[in-house]
Amino acid sequence: MPVSEAQQQEIEQLRDASVPTLRATVPALEDMLYRALPVLDQGFIRVIDYMGDDAAVVQAARVSYGRGTRMVSEDRGLLRYLMRHRHTTPFEMCEIKFHVKLPVFVARQWIRHRTASVNEYSARYSILNREFYIPAPDQLSAQSQDNRQGRGAVLQGDEAIRVLDILREDAARNYADYQEMLNEDDEGNVIDPNRQGLARELARMNLPLNIYTEWYWKCNLHNLLHFLSLRADPHAQYEIRVYAEAMMQALRAWVPLTAEAFEDYRMGSVHLSAAGLDVVKRLLAGEDVTVKDSGLAPREWRELMASLGRAG
Repeated sequence: MPVSEAQQQEIEQLRDASVPTLRATVPALEDMLYRALPVLDQGFIRVIDYMGDDAAVVQAARVSYGRGTRMVSEDRGLLRYLMRHRHTTPFEMCEIKFHVKLPVFVARQWIRHRTASVNEYSARYSILNREFYIPAPDQLSAQSQDNRQGRGAVLQGDEAIRVLDILREDAARNYADYQEMLNEDDEGNVIDPNRQGLARELARMNLPLNIYTEWYWKCNLHNLLHFLSLRADPHAQYEIRVYAEAMMQALRAWVPLTAEAFEDYRMGSVHLSAAGLDVVKRLLAGEDVTVKDSGLAPREWRELMASLGRAG
């Protein structure tokens, strides 16, 4: 299950506690605090802590004392200016910390973002739970024929059933072998008192990449936006994209004005090269531009035409 009984008890205790503060708080994010947002079949995202809000970004940009007397519309305008012109330092003044439960192969992709502080559950000291990511049938796609990092058509019928059987059987067998090497059962009892178990740091190497791990992941707002711009993108791998989409919920609750600007100028925008901008200008002038005289590589041309809603 996504949240263990012990974790649920901790969540309830944390949410029952009330701590007075002089710091800025955000009611919408306070309502989400500590709660688990389910992701995939057994994963989750939880906001554990945060610092700052939209006003903190504005304050840092103006380098002023206090929250000021300016109207929200003025703050919104400044935030949009900062986002539009990529003035990123003010966004670094806010921070957020997540507790994430995710498959190991997603974690290894995620850790490529080296701008966060991370502390992961250690299989050297503790035993990993019998929890494995098994994709939903509609996520069992064949390899794309024209994109080495992409997916093609969804597997159907017996082929899909066989893949799911392999994943379940491999997970069960590998975990059974893991316990055999540890010489411990699910309750932590010794299986065979006449032999020693293998060290945990060695026994773990037999486990598959779809086993679940957990970590705390803390970063500033600027780096969170960079992560989301890549991982909440439709081209990102589904299994990490759904985590980014859950984090987008937290972003909108935490810094709604920043989130609005981010979705307008980063997620919903198109970035043009100098040659691409020249093509757009020529098209607007009524010129009949073709890929041959555009100065663009065929792939960049297709991407530009797709973003303009034109046939490539």
